[in-house]
Amino acid sequence: MSDAKHAPSAEPVKPANFLRAIIERDLEAGTYAQRPFGGQPGDAALHAAGQPDPARVRLRFPPEPNGYLHVGHAKSICLNFGLARDYGGVCHLRFDDTNPEKEEQEYVDAIEEMVKWLGWDWDAFGTAHLYYASNYFDFMYRAAEYLISQGLAYVDEQSADQMRANRGDFTTPGTNSPFRDLPVEHHLGRFREMRAGQHPDGAMVLRAKIDMASPNINLRDPALYRIRRATHHNTGDQWCIYPMYAYAHPIEDALERITHSICTLEFEDQRPWYDWLLERLAEGGLLSHPLPKQYEFGRLNLSYVITSKRKLKQLVDEKHVEGWDDPRMPTLAGMRRRGYTPASIRKMADDSGASKSNIWLDYSVLDIALRADLEEQAPRAMAVIDPVALKLTNYAEVFGSDSFHEPCHAPAHPHKPELGQRQFSLGPQLWIERDDFAEVPAKGFFRLFPGNKVRLKYGVIIECTGCEKDADGKVTAVTATVVPDTKSGTPGADSVKVKGTITWIGAHEAVACEMRLFDRLFTEAQPDAGGRDFLTVLNPNSKHVLRSYLEPGLAGAKPDDKFQFERHGYFVADRKDHRADAPVFNRIAGLKDSWAR
Repeated sequence: MSDAKHAPSAEPVKPANFLRAIIERDLEAGTYAQRPFGGQPGDAALHAAGQPDPARVRLRFPPEPNGYLHVGHAKSICLNFGLARDYGGVCHLRFDDTNPEKEEQEYVDAIEEMVKWLGWDWDAFGTAHLYYASNYFDFMYRAAEYLISQGLAYVDEQSADQMRANRGDFTTPGTNSPFRDLPVEHHLGRFREMRAGQHPDGAMVLRAKIDMASPNINLRDPALYRIRRATHHNTGDQWCIYPMYAYAHPIEDALERITHSICTLEFEDQRPWYDWLLERLAEGGLLSHPLPKQYEFGRLNLSYVITSKRKLKQLVDEKHVEGWDDPRMPTLAGMRRRGYTPASIRKMADDSGASKSNIWLDYSVLDIALRADLEEQAPRAMAVIDPVALKLTNYAEVFGSDSFHEPCHAPAHPHKPELGQRQFSLGPQLWIERDDFAEVPAKGFFRLFPGNKVRLKYGVIIECTGCEKDADGKVTAVTATVVPDTKSGTPGADSVKVKGTITWIGAHEAVACEMRLFDRLFTEAQPDAGGRDFLTVLNPNSKHVLRSYLEPGLAGAKPDDKFQFERHGYFVADRKDHRADAPVFNRIAGLKDSWAR
């Protein structure tokens, strides 16, 4: 793959934000210039023997593979990969897989797929920068022994409740563990016993020795390792102790020579610990300067959405939805199946910027980006979503025979003549939308009612004569007559003036399909606000399934094909369930804001 894409971007200048300002300042100062890179992640010795790093900056997207990526992750993905692209660098994809009980290969595969679907990759300068934290376990263990040897870490054998009680709170300093000041040799021996599996799960932990009276609770001797017998998706049963995330993450950044470690605001209080740990390991020669620096930005939240992976997993496990890729889910897999495009998600992420505060966006912002993307590329078609029959009682009189089908046509796209024309035809019976007819019309209703004329789009003008009903009084068919010499595009077609135009499908050539109409998954804008049980505000009407009809040209639609159905909005052929002999279409978004409150 060419490295041309890693040169500074020639795209229009992006809006300034504090992260760009930091990177530009560091590049101007030469903070990371000429630093060596060993060609792969490694310790100080490996990088010292390497060549000058060809990447001007190194960033990373570091998901834990314990669930599917969601729309909130899209912000971090686009921010990190986008900054790397714009400043001639590289963004690593790193799996932060230090918690074996919750991580699975399924999630690893799904994460890789979604990052690529969004339009990013991790290949640069002849190397695929795809990494796993678990591949650094040997170094993390070596670093832990170094900290113990320097009196900077100790094995604590208090119970979890005792440690919690002795930690103190925001107004009360913590209390030193009775094990804290035992000799280095004791702690080193105990840690090696932990590694050898000589103690049960939870019997002891390794902690950093910093300051139990620190006003920053994250510096009150944070845990580094715990005993956890669990099979790891990558390392199997090689380890029975696992590093804590807060210990592992800074080390991962340093081994990969990350320059700017960008994370969300909840990690701001962890930054002093991040710096403390890396400085101590650099003092021991395990890591080398310049060390990574952590910077925090505000999380992106969307209304009517939850992004907690634990809660999303609960929705899946308890079958409130039909899987991680259910089109109502805010997972990227669900959004792809719903029909959202990578470009629309990237635009939403880019337009939301980067700031030092969390932001809330109305979901309509995403739909606006989606419409802007699809308006110029989605072919047009007619669809009748909630059908009722329309009988043209004088069809044979006007066209000579009920078996003759009057050809009609329309542009595949109004602004792209190169896409050609759609072909369809009139017949004596059509399908129209049920709400296009009213026996007793409301004020301002200009569609079908007895005595009123409308135009069949791309076809002829008709005059409604009435309707047929079943025994329960439900309308089963609308009746009308064709007004002769009014076909669109023919001389005299405009001689009869009408106020209404309706879409239709010829019953003789209609493509029957399953139409899935989705609404918000939750009835409240912030479903879990204030600790509320989010399940209590699930929308019972978030999915409607109808038997619908499509233009004949859509018989060849393939999964993921997207269309604008005239009057109705944007739709996609379902990527999982759609088949040529059983079409399934999902509504992505309406033609205008359907999220307005």
